[in-house]
Amino acid sequence: MVRVLVSCPVYPSEDQEKVRDAILNIFPDASLERTEGGFEGEAGTGRFCELIRRQKILDSTRSMMFKGVRGGRIVLHLNKQVAVVGKISFTEPRSILGTLAVTMECDDDPEAVIDRIAPRTVDGEEVRA
Repeated sequence: MVRVLVSCPVYPSEDQEKVRDAILNIFPDASLERTEGGFEGEAGTGRFCELIRRQKILDSTRSMMFKGVRGGRIVLHLNKQVAVVGKISFTEPRSILGTLAVTMECDDDPEAVIDRIAPRTVDGEEVRA
């Protein structure tokens, strides 16, 4: 099982509802709470998985997930401006405008989780073991 935690800062120059909508565009089932600095919540991976397939970014997602493995977690940072239009774009954690931080806490081996969410591809086609 994977527990997905999402968090995103809201800066004074930003509309908090637009930031909330950006998160929900990627994680529509997220149970978000407003915090002092932004939003935090828990979500599922369904829409995220759908979007990476629709955008044909399985390989880059897989690469970013492996890069983000931290023990029993996978940490990703998404561009929140791109999320406003319902797309996924990976970014570095220290973005000036802040990121949508995604932490996947894995009961299984993180590699097994990555294989489920972003399986290997050959010639652009998913390879299922």
